[in-house]
Amino acid sequence: MFYGLNKFIKNLLPKRLFYRALLIVAIPVILLQLIITIVFFDSLWIKTNKGMTRALVNEIQTFINIYSEDKYNKTEITNIFSLYQDLNIEFIEDENFDYTYNERWFSPIDRTLRRELKSKFSSELFWFNTTNYKELIEVRIKFQSGYVKFIIPKDRVTSTSARIFGLWITVPAIIMVIISLIFLKNQTRPITALAKAAEKFGRGEKIDEFKPSGAAEIRQAGYEFDRMRKRIIRHLNQRSEMLSGISHDLRTPLTRMKLQTAFINDKTLAEKLVEDIDEMEKMLNEYLQFTNSSYSEKDELFNLSELIEEIINKYNNNNINRSIQTRIYYSGRKNLIKRCINNLIDNSIKYGDKINIELSKKNTNIFIKVEDDGPGIPENEYENVFKPFYKINKGRADSKSSVGLGLSIASDIIRSHGGNINLEKSSLNGLGVKIFLPV
Repeated sequence: MFYGLNKFIKNLLPKRLFYRALLIVAIPVILLQLIITIVFFDSLWIKTNKGMTRALVNEIQTFINIYSEDKYNKTEITNIFSLYQDLNIEFIEDENFDYTYNERWFSPIDRTLRRELKSKFSSELFWFNTTNYKELIEVRIKFQSGYVKFIIPKDRVTSTSARIFGLWITVPAIIMVIISLIFLKNQTRPITALAKAAEKFGRGEKIDEFKPSGAAEIRQAGYEFDRMRKRIIRHLNQRSEMLSGISHDLRTPLTRMKLQTAFINDKTLAEKLVEDIDEMEKMLNEYLQFTNSSYSEKDELFNLSELIEEIINKYNNNNINRSIQTRIYYSGRKNLIKRCINNLIDNSIKYGDKINIELSKKNTNIFIKVEDDGPGIPENEYENVFKPFYKINKGRADSKSSVGLGLSIASDIIRSHGGNINLEKSSLNGLGVKIFLPV
């Protein structure tokens, strides 16, 4: 039960830090304003209005009682009440007047006035309206063959301090929320900058000198990220230099070994040695290609649709079917994407006859699919084939035709662009490769 409630509350809360912090600031302010407003309206405004309305109704009742006495001059009584009580009074002959009125239950003024009039007069003997005039209230009390009409200033039954109070409550709250928005925006900006820098670095993009800012904790996280970034770059540079040295050192003895095989009289043995040397050279070249696949090229905006069309046309193979959405642009390392698609098509041509290639874009996501009708890969090997130098002998070509780096390089390229690559059974009953790239 508590787990479900906790999950429900988490789903309601915003996911971004800025809006969560804004809630922490805004909710107490709003609750405080609501409590103050309720207390004010209950203890001050409503009670004050109730007392003012009761006094007004008592004045109306007093006038009706005196007006009904024949010993008093009705004109003089009307003039006295109009002069000293701020009441505009008029008697109107009308026996057919309808005393039904619109009961505006949501209006505090109407509710209080109706309650007080009912306590003094029968419901069939009075009528009032608070909306016909902006600053006036009209009250009609049945009297003999007509009714007495009272035009009363609205400030006789309501306190004008309510508007001032509402203004003082609302304006400071709005100012506080605006100040909070500015402050929180400044506090979350360094976190957003750090996240973007980490995302770029994760994709292998070059980052200019990163300058941490913000609170002490955020600065510390920024400094640690910058140190980590520099250590990784230094490690990659050392690896590249080491691999360049290995490449230079190994190719020289391999070349000498090739020359020495020419002097071997046993041709069968010589052919086997040359075959082993060629395999070592191929493995060395693909390994160097794999290790340098993500950090040697800058991002650029290019037409991915045209790039895949060019790759397919290069093979000049009628067994390749294509379904490519036109004018799909992508910002990334063009040569690396080209190498990835080439590796996937090479594998499909090597192990299958028919090939389907699809390119589509949905919202901000790009999808690439390469399918073949080859023997496929067992489902339990889907994760293993992305490991460097991992080869499957079952149902695939001879292990010497590959060193097991094609899918590893493709996966490394796609993941360095922030995308994902998955394997599945294709619609041709072979292997299907699905690529997802975020725009």
